[in-house]
Amino acid sequence: MAAGPRLLAAGGAAAEKKPNVLLIIADDQTWRDSGCYGHPDVKTPHIDRLAAQGMRFTHCFTATAMCAPTRQQLYTGVFPVRNGAYPNHSKVYPGTRSMVHHLKALGYRVGLVGKTHFGPPDAFPFETVAAKQVREFLRRDPRQPFCLVYCSHSPHLPWNAGDASAYDPGQLTLPPYLVDTPETRRALCKYYAEITDFDREVGECMKHVADAGAQDDTLFIYTSEQGAQFPHGKWTCYDVGLRTALVVRWPAKVKAGSTTDAMVQYVDVVPTLIEAAGGDPAAIDTGRPDAKGNRGFDGKSFLGVLLGRNRAHRFLVYGAHTTRGIIAGSECYPIRSVRSDRYKYIRNLNHETAFHNTLIASEKTYWPSCLEKAKTDPAAARLVEMYARRPAEEFYDLATDPWELKNLADAPAEADRKAALSKELDAWMAQQGDQGNETEMKARERQGRADDQPRKDKKAARAGRKAK
Repeated sequence: MAAGPRLLAAGGAAAEKKPNVLLIIADDQTWRDSGCYGHPDVKTPHIDRLAAQGMRFTHCFTATAMCAPTRQQLYTGVFPVRNGAYPNHSKVYPGTRSMVHHLKALGYRVGLVGKTHFGPPDAFPFETVAAKQVREFLRRDPRQPFCLVYCSHSPHLPWNAGDASAYDPGQLTLPPYLVDTPETRRALCKYYAEITDFDREVGECMKHVADAGAQDDTLFIYTSEQGAQFPHGKWTCYDVGLRTALVVRWPAKVKAGSTTDAMVQYVDVVPTLIEAAGGDPAAIDTGRPDAKGNRGFDGKSFLGVLLGRNRAHRFLVYGAHTTRGIIAGSECYPIRSVRSDRYKYIRNLNHETAFHNTLIASEKTYWPSCLEKAKTDPAAARLVEMYARRPAEEFYDLATDPWELKNLADAPAEADRKAALSKELDAWMAQQGDQGNETEMKARERQGRADDQPRKDKKAARAGRKAK
């Protein structure tokens, strides 16, 4: 199989000018938490404007609700267990190739601003672009198309950017999976403020593209990464964790103000960019075979969805979570999931133990207030118990229970549907070489990236952004 993209025949996308690409990625932003996705409180005028100018995806998913696995599947088009980066703070297997290799072969310069969270470096040989160099990078050579990945540090904890006083904790609308305490509400105010600050970065990137005279030639993508550090979100396989916002603007190609319910995954993004640039995703060697020896992408291009030719893309999307090796994580608590457009099946492979992570371990978060309320409030007690103690299987009808709070795994009426999705999950795990508990116990072997350094102070990062 060819190592680089094969060009399409004359008359296809290759005959047209290659689009520039700007991909801006949030850091731990729950998919619903922007105005254009219907959130009643969060202020995101720039993201909303981008959605009005492009296509909004309602069913985009990462396969793992943690930063390093999410970003490395996004950049490689290969799911986490197969590429090796399935725990957090992880690295892909040697020889794995990424979007940098594939787009450079198509004539692009490929740069990255901000958060990395990947390794080893030869798998992700991005040109490092400082925040103050963004304008120069975009304008460097009008004859060569650019791909710039702009990785914000917001709204990741510690939620110290933005103006939290702009949000009134008493007026917030809480989702039903959260325990309603004053501490939870104050935490949400800080988190929402940081989303609004990130929205400013989206606006700045939009302006940089326009100022470079590249707006009409740029495929501009915003995505929210995985869910925030609240129960049901990050570190889970619930939709609040795995589902992600995705907005794509491509003037004269993507219909402005459009919405699609097509299900896509992060592994589909790189194949889509390759096809949009005139390459053939089917010709790619990812550098990492699956259990059957296939070296191609796990993802597939959704260019047809963007161009309005297709209404559907995937029939199933998959998820995996590894707690081993994460901060304050359970010693062994692997989670796997599969989802159709309506039903979700989750398998907790070592459910006899308690689920644990840094949110539960910390006394400095809002979580202790949830525990305190649970002592006297049965509804709060149920939410706390659901998060920390889970059954072997979970099954949800997302049409009637979008927050995944009513487990139907033991309902006789759902037995056939559950069995069908369980079989699909088995097949996916086999294709990925995922051995469940055995794979989980090897997680620490996959950690320790070459770039694994303490995260930069957010104030310094913000100062750098303002300097551009």
